[in-house]
Amino acid sequence: MQTYDLPPLVVSDDSFNITDLLVDRAAKTPSLPLFSRQDTQKTWQPTTAAEFLAEVISVAKGLVAFGIQPGQAVAIMSRTRYEWSLIDFAIWFAGAVSVPIYESSSPAQMQWIISDSDSVAVILENSEHLTRFEQISGSVPLAQQVWVLEDNAISTLKERGQKIEDADIERRRKSAKLHDLATLIYTSGTTGKPKGCELLHRGFVELSKNATLEIPEVLAEGGATLMFLPLAHVFARFIEVLAVHAGIRVGHQPDAKDVGPGMVSFRPDFLLAVPRVFEKVYNAAEQKAEAGGKGKIFRAAAEAAVDYSKALDTSAGPSLKQKITHKLFDVLVYSKLRAAMGGKISYAISGGAPLGERLGHFFRAIGLNVLEGYGLTETTAPAMIGRPRTGVKIGKVGRVLPGTGIKIAEDGEIWLRGNNIMRGYWRNPGATAETMHDDWFKTGDIGELDEDGFLSITGRKKELIITAGGKNVSPAILEDPLRSNPLVGQAVVIGDQKPFVAALISLDPEMVPIWLGNNGGDATMTMAEAAKSPLVLGEIQKAVDLVNQLVSKAESIRKFAIIDTDLSEASGHLTPSLKIKRNVVMKDFAEVVEEIYGSGRSTVDAAVNF
Repeated sequence: MQTYDLPPLVVSDDSFNITDLLVDRAAKTPSLPLFSRQDTQKTWQPTTAAEFLAEVISVAKGLVAFGIQPGQAVAIMSRTRYEWSLIDFAIWFAGAVSVPIYESSSPAQMQWIISDSDSVAVILENSEHLTRFEQISGSVPLAQQVWVLEDNAISTLKERGQKIEDADIERRRKSAKLHDLATLIYTSGTTGKPKGCELLHRGFVELSKNATLEIPEVLAEGGATLMFLPLAHVFARFIEVLAVHAGIRVGHQPDAKDVGPGMVSFRPDFLLAVPRVFEKVYNAAEQKAEAGGKGKIFRAAAEAAVDYSKALDTSAGPSLKQKITHKLFDVLVYSKLRAAMGGKISYAISGGAPLGERLGHFFRAIGLNVLEGYGLTETTAPAMIGRPRTGVKIGKVGRVLPGTGIKIAEDGEIWLRGNNIMRGYWRNPGATAETMHDDWFKTGDIGELDEDGFLSITGRKKELIITAGGKNVSPAILEDPLRSNPLVGQAVVIGDQKPFVAALISLDPEMVPIWLGNNGGDATMTMAEAAKSPLVLGEIQKAVDLVNQLVSKAESIRKFAIIDTDLSEASGHLTPSLKIKRNVVMKDFAEVVEEIYGSGRSTVDAAVNF
């Protein structure tokens, strides 16, 4: 077995917890802005470390006044906004445990998380969330307190807590130790009921301290980042805590449509995002250039960027011609892309899925170094990440962070251990025993380590396709590059126990009319019409042909079907973290799958390419 461990740079005292990160930050730099909030004129107004600490204590007093006890669970359901972070820290200052719920969750999903976690209170964002909660309130009898942010929840808590003494909050916040439970974060539930991951204060504290020391270029005091990923997800949640420790100003952007303008006005130094965001940025820029008659220039600039970045990894470096071309396109194209992201951004942290080498090279060449990371809910988010100083290998997710270790098991599965690993699954000893081996967490992902300790992820163990001919195929190798095509919304590779590999492909409803308009098609087509359009089918065939060049013939996609349904979280086919629910897709599109592998012909033939 390959094993690679990196010792911690710092180890905290057992009496430490997440609240100490905020207390120490406010003592060190009380006037340093930790957050910025947009006012009614969309102007960003700062909240200093001292102001945030005071507000956290005030809200924590309210929680205590309403009867919240140390160790009890409090659920939060809201979009990403300042109040989310405020309440999260207030819960910890009250000595309690926070339980995030995705704001898109159904009443049934809410009921499971609130009841399974024994949450005694629920904080919701708006009346629509309250309506959902009221449908299941009778089945969660422990949740006696319900507050709604848009119904003055913060003011209510502050007013109620005025008589609580500071000493009481100090005692309660220190009641939790380093190895105590900080939060229960429930898994996506791609294969069954979500499991509650018992994440300790240790994971957040030790990762924050060690990551700040390990990548100071990115996590510099006084820096800024715009948060638009859901705070219910462990990735954003960790950055929330890390930013407080490092002294990084955070702006929250709850609406996806406002992310672009938000970046321009907020001007972040770094971003955290999933690969789909980078794909969208690239595809939108390409189609905008095409619409403006500058598509040829953009494509040339993109090719030059990839070539330039690849040359950076050679001993000779970029040639003189490449350097001159790069400077020219920097004026014409790259600088405009940086300006669209605020003009200051130089780093981005990408996680959740492989980014892909082409996008990694492209963004590095335009001045945005994307540091790919890898981790899971069970590992308090990051376990591995690329470093600006010690090297980035594009296409790989970097090396382990200090205080963590990695092992590749005999069957290729990635095992992790360290200060970031969960205590176990809440009330699920069977699942805990299945996934833990001594101090190692078995991730379920398949990967390879190189001689420098850099990890390549090749697939998901449970998603591995074994064709009828016995060929093992990892869907991610095919799906990730397919999604880079502007027309593709989602791609689901199939073929387990089938004679060949095929794919179900959904179209991107935002990009389809733009692409059609740029390529001589009818931009008013419905998704159903586009799915049968020869123009669209031809473009998807080109995308499939390109992907097939990456794999052997036995692994290549022999057929595909374009489905006229948008595979999304709203449709029930994606988790909130954008992971594919393969079992749901296979069930809902069983007829299409049967048609792909059947010998007969039917109404889906127009959407099936051979």
